[in-house]
Order: sequence, then structure tokens, then C-alpha cells
Amino acid sequence: MSTASIQAFFDEPTNTVSYLVIDPATRQAAVIDPVLDYDHKSGKFSTRSADHIIEAARTSGATIVRVLETHAHADHLSGAPHVKRVTGARVGIGEHIRQVQTIFRPVFNLDDVSGDGSEFDDLFRDGQTFSIGQLNVEVLHTPGHTPACVAYRIGDAVFVGDTLFMPDYGTARADFPGGSAQTLYQSIHRLLSLPPETRLFMCHDYKAPGRDHYAWETTVGEQLTRNVHVHRGVSEGEFVAMRQRRDATLSAPTLLLPSIQVNIRAGNLPRAEANGVCYLKIPLQPAENQAQAA
Repeated sequence: MSTASIQAFFDEPTNTVSYLVIDPATRQAAVIDPVLDYDHKSGKFSTRSADHIIEAARTSGATIVRVLETHAHADHLSGAPHVKRVTGARVGIGEHIRQVQTIFRPVFNLDDVSGDGSEFDDLFRDGQTFSIGQLNVEVLHTPGHTPACVAYRIGDAVFVGDTLFMPDYGTARADFPGGSAQTLYQSIHRLLSLPPETRLFMCHDYKAPGRDHYAWETTVGEQLTRNVHVHRGVSEGEFVAMRQRRDATLSAPTLLLPSIQVNIRAGNLPRAEANGVCYLKIPLQPAENQAQAA
């Protein structure tokens, strides 16, 4: 069986890692979690990052056949539609994206979001397998950060999405709608039950205190030994209490509102209005203390 060739692409503005995974035998490839370059201050976007991955595939003689999303990201807009337009690749995500669509469709009053996940080409169920050339891919449902999170296991490599960060940084937040610190703990331990030499590839890195370089690859063994939030011996109750305390101090991601309403559409922008321009929605709500005073 082939061993995957893995190339990482780091987007520093969003601290996101995208991956190009190539089967050496057939040169078929998948892109995992591509980024659309979006400037929130100006509303301008470009496909520079996605084009860089596409060009890397072309240079290596690979054909991109799949785009794999680990979840509906809240910190960047997906570049999946652009990769699909250029390469014809199928876009897939975990089947529980339907739940995320159901949660957020009323938040933005979106009448053009299906609620059945049909914006995506493939909705993967837990334990489902499929192929990229001769590479076997197993889908692992890993909810907690969001209900729809999945990890992709390809040989000895697992692409974990936002479930885990590097050992010196810890774990993902679990306070988004539909999130659960308890469920996240269980999903993490599902991953950490894999063989200790299993390689884990992160979706984000933020440089933990004392580390001056970005990093995104670790192992199950290293996480069990060194993860500052969930190393071996940390109980579920301890983790949940820590995660809830920490999450209560976190502000919303800068690109939360634009990202969610685009990414539950499989990365497609809202349909253009009569003037040919696409617009994002920003729900306006009174601050909590004002709402209580009223």
C-alpha cells in the first residue's frame, strides 16, 4: 500500500495549516482545509493561497480529486469552491454539517442554505472509508469543537482539524453553538487511543509561549506525554472544568461571522444581488448588559 506524500501550507493571517496529500503510486491527491484569502477590513478576497496548493500539485504531477473539510471553520473562509472550479475535485465534510447548518441558518436568516448538506458533494459518516488513488482514507467523527468535526486517517497520518493543537498549546475551544467540552474530551481520547507512533497533523498553530516557530506535526505519544490540557492522567472532569474556565475568557474569532455563513455553504459566497455584488450579513444585537437593563 502507498505511503502518502504530505505537504503543508501555512496561512499566517489565519494561523491555518492546509495540506496537499498525494498518492505516490497514482498521483491522485486531496487538499485538506484550503483557505480563501479574505481581508475583513476591505471585503476583498483572493485565491492566492489555494492557487499555491494547486500549483504545487501541478508541479509534482498530481491530480487533485478531493477537497476534504474537517469542519465548518469559524476563523477563515474556505477555498474549497475555487479548488473545485479549477480541478473538478469533489468537496466533502462530515455528515453532521446538517446540524451546524440547522444551528446557524436562523442566526443569519439564510434562505439559501439547504439544511441537508447538499451544498457539499460528499457527506461522510463515522467509520466510512474511501480512496485517493491507492491511499485508504478513514473518517473519524470527532465532535466537541463543533458537532460536525471529523478527522481523516490516511495510513499512519491523521488530520485532526481543530480537535487538538500542538502539545505545548493544548486543545480547541468548545463553546461554539453545539460544542461540548465533555464530548471534545471523548473525541480527543478516541484519537489518543491510536498507536503512539501515529502522526497527527494540526489545522492551526499559534506559537505557544516560549516557542518562536510555527509547528503542526506531532504524534499520539507526544500528545499523551506533553499536551498541556489533556496529557495522560487528566480526567474528564478536570478537562471539562479547565476548558470551560478557559473558554469563558476567549473572545469570538475575528472572522467568525463571515466564516460561518460562507463555510456552511461549502465555502460558496452568498448569491449576488441585483447589482452583481455578494454581501455578507452581520447580525446586530444589543450588548448583554443593555439587554438585561431593557
